[in-house]
Parts: sequence; structure tokens; C-alpha cells
Amino acid sequence: MTTGTPAHTAFPPVEQLGRRFAGRVAVVTGASRGIGLGIAARLVAEGAQVLITARKPDALAEAVESLGGPAHAVFEAGRGDDPEHQQAAVERAVAEFGRLDVLVNNAGINPAFGPLTELDDGAARKIMDVNVLAALDWTRRALAAGLGRDGQGAVVNIASVAGISPAPGIAYYGVSKSALLGLTMQLAAELAPAVRVNAIAPAVVKTRFAEALYAHDEQAVAGTYPLKRLGVPEDIGAAAAFLASDDAAWITGQTLVCDGGIGLT
Repeated sequence: MTTGTPAHTAFPPVEQLGRRFAGRVAVVTGASRGIGLGIAARLVAEGAQVLITARKPDALAEAVESLGGPAHAVFEAGRGDDPEHQQAAVERAVAEFGRLDVLVNNAGINPAFGPLTELDDGAARKIMDVNVLAALDWTRRALAAGLGRDGQGAVVNIASVAGISPAPGIAYYGVSKSALLGLTMQLAAELAPAVRVNAIAPAVVKTRFAEALYAHDEQAVAGTYPLKRLGVPEDIGAAAAFLASDDAAWITGQTLVCDGGIGLT
């Protein structure tokens, strides 16, 4: 039995990755940092060209540079639930790179903490607008821009283990992620066979978004996981790349749980 909190297994160097996404184009929302940037980085490393979105242009510009510059990535800044931003982003992806093959709905918010019975109605509506309805809207606009036109489109929705089991304190965030999992199944049924739609449900991943869940004592929190570490964005990037790739060509409507084994406890 090992003790302590081991470092995660090193991810393969870029030069050792395959080229599953050569000639393919992806849009990744909420990708200036954290999980979204980790997903974009993995797709680019495997040959994709990507358009990333988020609210802050400066952070997006830095992210694009980290992805290799405009030959590999471009950005469109705006709110994830803004229809005009959604339309501009998918149109820009096609204008820059000529097609659209993959959509990753990663943008999400959680402005509320506490019991459901004390939840502000305005916050609840905003959570649903960004975490669920926006994912549907992005998918609609991606379809109109050509996603699945060649019969090989893929959508990956980033949900959460909070959508699978109770999540005290962030319960309505969990409700929204449960709804996103339902949306994933419904869209998978409607859009087959031209577009596959799957979801990922991560547990705690080391990002600024999740920092409040582990920063007080990361070692203790990690110790509750059977694999004795928290997730990192590269973990979710690898999972998303699999689901978006031809390696998952016979998978749709499914949720891949990436939780370090915490669901076993």
C-alpha cells in the first residue's frame, strides 16, 4: 500500500501523441484556463485547429499563444449564454479553418453556495441558462455551421459528479449538471448517426474554478480519493479527446466518469 499523495502519472510528450484530429476543427467553450484549456491543448497536440471562447480577451490571447498561435488556435470573447457570441464563434471557426467537427461545451458557472431552500431564484436561472440551455444553443449553432455534415460530428459536454450524486453546498450546480446529462442523452438520440454526443463527469480537478473545494487542505482532500490525488486538466483533456475521436465511433449518449475512484467510497 502506498502512502502520501503521489504525483500523477506523466502524460505522454506531445511528439508521442497520435494525430487523431489532423484536418479537424473544434470549438471549446470556457477555455481560457483550467479544464477547457486542457481539452483544447490535447486536441491541438493531436492535430486539431481550435477556436476557444471565454469572457476575457486578454486571458484568451494568452491561451492562444500557449496553444501555438493562430495557425493552431484563435479565440472569440463573450459570455457563454449570449446568442450573438455563440453565432460569432461558430462562424469564426468555419471562416478561419474551413469546417467544424467537434464541439466541447465546457463553459459553466456556480455563483451560489448553500442549501437549496435558500437559493436565490435569479442565481438559479442564471446557472441553468449557462450550464444547460447554452449547451443546447451552442449545439444548435454548431449544427447550422456544418457540424456533422460529413456524418462524423462529435459533441462533448463537461458535466460533474455533482450531477450524479448529492453535492452539499453546490446542490443546484449539481441539479444543472444532472440536466446536462439528460440533455446529452436526448441530443444523442436525436442527432445520431451524424453526430455523437457524450459527456464527462469529473470529480474535483485542480483548477481555479474548483479551488474552494480543496485549497484549505489539498493533501487531506486528495487522500479521500482511492487514487490519492485530485484530477488535473490533462486528465479531462485526454478523456474528451477520446470521446471526440474516431476511437469512440460506436459510443454515444454516454457519461464517462473521471473521479479518481471517489465514487467507490
